[in-house]
Amino acid sequence: MTDSSKARARRKAALNTPSALGQEAMRDLSAELNTLLADVLALYMKTKNFHWHMSGPYFRDYHLLLDEQSDEIYATMDPIAERVRKLGGTTLRSVGHASRLQRLLDNDADFVTPDDMLAELREDNIQLAAYMRATHELCDSYGDVATASLLENWIDEAERRVWFLFETGRRQ
Repeated sequence: MTDSSKARARRKAALNTPSALGQEAMRDLSAELNTLLADVLALYMKTKNFHWHMSGPYFRDYHLLLDEQSDEIYATMDPIAERVRKLGGTTLRSVGHASRLQRLLDNDADFVTPDDMLAELREDNIQLAAYMRATHELCDSYGDVATASLLENWIDEAERRVWFLFETGRRQ
């Protein structure tokens, strides 16, 4: 076998990471985590979008809040993808792949008021926490305590973001 044919064979080799959870768990958990990852990516992008396009009298406070929140959201992406790989699955390969899986809606509006930004992000974080709880239930059904424990921390972070967005958007 030539060096180039060996290289081609390596490129086509299956990614067969061993997992004690079994094929069915790998398939189902990988699919669920990839969908969750697509939602996290969508929320990250929306949070950055609103961070970049914030305006008004509370600009600095809101701008910094959304920057902090986007950093926290970003920090969950790699662990989710790596968890998929640890389970034996493959993960997102492109923005197009992510957009086909995401459930959270994008916001491409030319202008969004600061109050509407905060409200939309609050609702998205509520929904993300719900998706994470559903993923946790799937983990429980397969005995995947490692993924479940990660999700518990991320649910708490999402709930904290909801709280901050709610209190920041209050006018009374």
